[in-house]
Amino acid sequence: MVQEAFTVLIADRNPHVREFLRREFLNEGYRVLTAKNGREVLKQVYKPGPLDVLVLDLDLPDTNGSDLLDILQDRIPTLPLVLHAFTPDGSREDAFMKANAFVEKRGNSVDRLKKVVRDLLTAGKKTPSEVMEPKPGIESSTERSRT
Repeated sequence: MVQEAFTVLIADRNPHVREFLRREFLNEGYRVLTAKNGREVLKQVYKPGPLDVLVLDLDLPDTNGSDLLDILQDRIPTLPLVLHAFTPDGSREDAFMKANAFVEKRGNSVDRLKKVVRDLLTAGKKTPSEVMEPKPGIESSTERSRT
């Protein structure tokens, strides 16, 4: 169980997966936001309030996952990103290199996903409710390396 209330944004195209992950993270003590498409992801990350980590399915219906990652990294480079997706094919390797972590979607991946999120949040001794501020006035995507 998470000692402090971190906020997790879960973005997945499948409503059943979104709801399942929402319940799982709520049971661990997280605050949980959800998004069903890229537009909702951007709306959630740009609104005022806490956001500590994004769990992202690259196959959102209204966006290219790699482009969405570029926008997020350009505007909010400190937001940890966990890709929760099927095994990458060669055309998506660049997207997988941009995230902090990758958890393959399969039958029992939820425990691994929760561990990865918990490790990301506690590794840097990040405090909950730390607001991620977008860089002002930057709309284009640029390549940047993750440390």
